[in-house]
Amino acid sequence: MRQVPALVVSGFLGSGKTTLVRRILEDAQAHGIRVALISNEFGELGIDQALLGNMRDDYVELRGGCVCCRLSDQLVETLEMLRERADPDRVVIETSGVALPYDTQLNFWREPIVGWIADDAAVVVVNAEQVHDRRELEGVFEQQVSSADLLVLNQIDRVPQAALPAIEAKLREFEPEAPILRAVHADIDLSLLFPPDPAGERTRRREAAQETSQEHHHERYKAEDVAIEDGIEEDRLLAQLEALGALRVKGFVRTAKGLRVVQGVGARIELEEPRETPPSELVGRVVVIRRA
Repeated sequence: MRQVPALVVSGFLGSGKTTLVRRILEDAQAHGIRVALISNEFGELGIDQALLGNMRDDYVELRGGCVCCRLSDQLVETLEMLRERADPDRVVIETSGVALPYDTQLNFWREPIVGWIADDAAVVVVNAEQVHDRRELEGVFEQQVSSADLLVLNQIDRVPQAALPAIEAKLREFEPEAPILRAVHADIDLSLLFPPDPAGERTRRREAAQETSQEHHHERYKAEDVAIEDGIEEDRLLAQLEALGALRVKGFVRTAKGLRVVQGVGARIELEEPRETPPSELVGRVVVIRRA
């Protein structure tokens, strides 16, 4: 059976995972590489699918939980289905913002996918602004960073350049060895995401970690679907969303100035024109993730 490398793209809420995945897909298409993508959302709406654009038979979205725990059985079933349906050259799994990449990788040891998933790696995308502001750095964030084979320090344009060494030093407290790439809009050398591992170091690391995996719960977070009326003034929309005190907001809203993608991390909420028109059923709906 043909062996296929797998990449887990992880990172806390709003770090820029979907932007990186979009780059991976565009690069693969340009080079004739077949990529099977599984995108995992903690909420139920499916906003990421619309943000990634039109997908074909090599894309599946798993919603309403995390592939590292609640949806792990669905992950294995979906990977096997994609192998049979799409015969990919590579597999990419974009986890939810509160999932653990390391626990997701452990599923690669399960039958029947253990027979065809070859080398695997975890890239963890980090929002530099989050580390600089010392927001949500315990628990899930720390576990994500400590699982990384590669760290992408993203959104460095949002912090003072002089602060970057201290930010990287903080990451080194959690993960002392993984290479760190600085990036804006997740723009990195994509050839670094599928490196060879002839010594099997990542395999040994994963095997050793099976006995030390930390218990993972999601009771601290909840996802809500907030309805927004058409034609709302943008200032009023921003004020309404900021008042929610959310960790993450994302969705599509038809404002007084036109259709907008809503993307928010903490107190920073931005409105942009969408690259493509989303399904009509998603317009006027915003996913809000908060502490439970």
